[in-house]
Amino acid sequence: MEIFHLRYFVAVAENLSFSRAARQLNMATSPLSQRIRDLERELGQRLFDRDSHHVALTGAGAALLPVAKDVLGRFDDIPWQLRRALGSERQTVYVGVVPALHSQLRERLERVEERCAEGFVVKRWPGNSANLVKAVQRGDLAMALVHLPVHAEGIEVLELLREPLGALLPAAEFGSRSSVSLSELTDHTYVTSAPGTLPTYFDQLRVRLKSAGIHKEITLNIGDYASVREIVANGSVFGITLLSANSGESGRGASVVLPFRDFSPALATGLIWRRDRAEPDGDLHGLVTEAGAVFTEAS
Repeated sequence: MEIFHLRYFVAVAENLSFSRAARQLNMATSPLSQRIRDLERELGQRLFDRDSHHVALTGAGAALLPVAKDVLGRFDDIPWQLRRALGSERQTVYVGVVPALHSQLRERLERVEERCAEGFVVKRWPGNSANLVKAVQRGDLAMALVHLPVHAEGIEVLELLREPLGALLPAAEFGSRSSVSLSELTDHTYVTSAPGTLPTYFDQLRVRLKSAGIHKEITLNIGDYASVREIVANGSVFGITLLSANSGESGRGASVVLPFRDFSPALATGLIWRRDRAEPDGDLHGLVTEAGAVFTEAS
């Protein structure tokens, strides 16, 4: 048994889907299934009940899950535990950063880097929220600025900022408007960028749109916001984006961003860290304490 067997097992157990777990692990489904079968054969236990539509943990799988997560946690902690044991003067740490992070939060992060320079070399690591959360759990990242909500075991969340969202609409139809309601978009198609490129909050937005009678949807295979804007400019299509996004385009193919009259969506951004590493005897206590103070201080 290798450590990757346990990592693969936990991914499938948490997703209850081989295809979703494979995407999370950046691998194909077939080799993932084979590794799980290898693990089951070595343990002499069937870990999953699975058919073409459902995946469920067996009794043995449910018993193995907390053990596997504990082993992985201890394994992933080796680098920072070693650094703490050696007591190096300056510790290099990485802070995860999501794309399109608000400029105010970038400025605060720069202040954290300056204030903690004596004890830490703070470097940034880009990624989407889901991957950054996993990296913080593994101990690869000290902290991360991610889009909320985040519900992860052992992770502390400090909400920092809420940015209102609006409808990205074709200017030819809505250019003279100051707002829009969901009821006016039931004949339009909702367009989003590629799966995995949007915060999980957009899953909640999709449910809200469907409840309002908006059932037509297009999912692009790229994560480029400019491409969404191009599709919207063609007409009869809309997206959801930050109200602060540029809404002043003019000319052919232009789009506008308008607030909703009957809907108040907002994208929250927060700072996350592992609770145990921020304890008084943890290796990141000083960094997390300073970061919390900087990010929440009055402007």
